[in-house]
Amino acid sequence: MSNKTKILYVSQEILPFSAETSTAQSSRFLPQMVHEGGKETRIFMPRYGKINERRHQLHEVIRLSGMNLIVNDSDHPLIIKVASIPQIRLQVYFIDNQEFFHRKAFFHDEEQNLFPDNDVRMIFFTKGVLETVKKLGWAPDIIHCHGWFTHLMPLYVKKLYKRDPYFADTKIVTSLYDDAFKGSLDKKLAQKISFDSLKTEDMEEISSPNHTNLAKLALQYSDAAIFAEENVNGDLEKYCINNDIPLMKQYQENDYLSAIDEFYDSIVLGKTELVD
Repeated sequence: MSNKTKILYVSQEILPFSAETSTAQSSRFLPQMVHEGGKETRIFMPRYGKINERRHQLHEVIRLSGMNLIVNDSDHPLIIKVASIPQIRLQVYFIDNQEFFHRKAFFHDEEQNLFPDNDVRMIFFTKGVLETVKKLGWAPDIIHCHGWFTHLMPLYVKKLYKRDPYFADTKIVTSLYDDAFKGSLDKKLAQKISFDSLKTEDMEEISSPNHTNLAKLALQYSDAAIFAEENVNGDLEKYCINNDIPLMKQYQENDYLSAIDEFYDSIVLGKTELVD
């Protein structure tokens, strides 16, 4: 059995499968650096309809597909696809479902309105990642989440899956970006999540599920946070300080890739002492 630290990267977008945003760039290069530095990595993202499967050579992983996930009392089939990032030996696993992810846009319609079902898409994606990781037989030491679409992951890991042997000791790192959306997700989000035997009092932050409150929910159940960009909402920094959540400002680091790797070891896992 490998003694390497295992890190699961979960992102809403990754180069070259999406546009060149800060989230997509970080989600592309950070796993590579960490992998090349000796840690074991896995990467997950949604299989949006805009992704050209032929160009990127996506193919279904039959042994991982075939599950049905229950979201808000409805069954939804889970399909898992995989592709490699060109030039490096890293695979990306894609969470796929025709109803949720085959539309030709990520989160907004042509009028830039949020899709009304983004909330259940988030739940499906979150559960799809966790159930697939279990099927892989791979217990991550750290789950590192990127982008607001992953903000339910810390809650699910620390509450619904807390007694699961694959995730009982898993630490959560949340990277925050300047990716705010206007408006709010469905105001019944907490009610829909509670169908998974989660208590509404564990989700008070999303009584109004706007971008800031979703981020606070993610931080509430994270072991550490990374501000990936300078323009992240200042209220979230105050939230980290007031709740003693370790915080690193990635944009202030000259060599942020090495800094984050050290952050994993020293702060998140507590394996080494920080040197001033």
